[in-house]
Amino acid sequence: MVFDFVVLGATGMQGRIVTRDLAENGYRILMCGRDKKRIDHLLYKYRKTDFEFFDARNIEKTAHIIKRSGADVVVNCVEGDWNLNILKACIKANASCLDLGSEIPMTKDQLALHDKLQKKNLISLTGCGSVPGIGNVMLNHAAKKFDSLHSIEVGFAWNSNIKKFVVPFSISSIIDEFTEPATNVKDGRFVKSRPMDSLITKKEPFVGKEKCMYVRHPETYTFYHYFKNKGLKNVRFYAEFPPHSFDVIAKLIELGFNSDDKILVEGVRVTPLDVLTETLKDLKYPKGYKEKENLWVRLYGAKKGEHKTTLMECLVNTNKGWEDAGCNIDTGMPASIMAQMVKEKIISEKGSFAPEAVVPPELFFKELRKRKMVIYENGKRIN
Repeated sequence: MVFDFVVLGATGMQGRIVTRDLAENGYRILMCGRDKKRIDHLLYKYRKTDFEFFDARNIEKTAHIIKRSGADVVVNCVEGDWNLNILKACIKANASCLDLGSEIPMTKDQLALHDKLQKKNLISLTGCGSVPGIGNVMLNHAAKKFDSLHSIEVGFAWNSNIKKFVVPFSISSIIDEFTEPATNVKDGRFVKSRPMDSLITKKEPFVGKEKCMYVRHPETYTFYHYFKNKGLKNVRFYAEFPPHSFDVIAKLIELGFNSDDKILVEGVRVTPLDVLTETLKDLKYPKGYKEKENLWVRLYGAKKGEHKTTLMECLVNTNKGWEDAGCNIDTGMPASIMAQMVKEKIISEKGSFAPEAVVPPELFFKELRKRKMVIYENGKRIN
């Protein structure tokens, strides 16, 4: 079978969401990952799919899998540490590539491949999920209505009806956000701070009382990269967690489960973080569990000499039939939408980009609405 898409990391939560959304739109997908039993139900339900084991550490073999698949678009749902490896494999295989986001140094390296991708007539989009992803496109939509921009704030807030811990997105990524320095832009300079030093409590209308802090995210780099010519001086990223989730994550870190130092367990050297990640993969949602999330971007600037502020929001609930994904749909589904836009040449500019540079907001918002994700501009629904 010749495939339309290759989904790398297809056996993880986001890979399964991307695969299902693509399959329900009639595409043929080669799913690649390490744990086939986690997607056997997708292989059975969607006949235009197949599976192949892959290792993100091996660029040559990954490129060979992509080339042999016949697909010209790859959706990378692997942990962000491997995004540059996978982009290099895609270039070798002459395939365009989308991922869910890298940390700032790797984002810079990916964008630096712009000329090479242009010459090969390929597209790379990094940060195609929720934030980064939906937030970047909301920024693009709103920024067009400003003559100048001074500051941008961006973030997410979520909660659930049952106050029990579930894995939010990726436990290793979340632990990094709690422990690694947050990079923000202040007065045109990149500055770092410890997340816990910025911790406050907020009350959000959509999600309720939250613990909020700065965390590291690539938007602080890409927003500044694309909009500093509009006078942008400040960019800050905020993560907001409900107390029942925040407290468990903080306790896991306190107990040392964030460590990458190897320990010996029955003759095998493993890291506590790897053990935690593998253990939580099988953690099930409680019966009746539902989530809601607010992805938001606030812009401060001027229009025709007058001060102007705009708040963009994407409100997400747990969709019927997608209960086992909670609000993770707002990461996997946008990646699927953008991948389809690349495949169908709706996004046609070649090179390496973040979504705010090339994703058409109105068409993208329309697709989000089909998936019950609602976009608001200053409190007014626009999709």
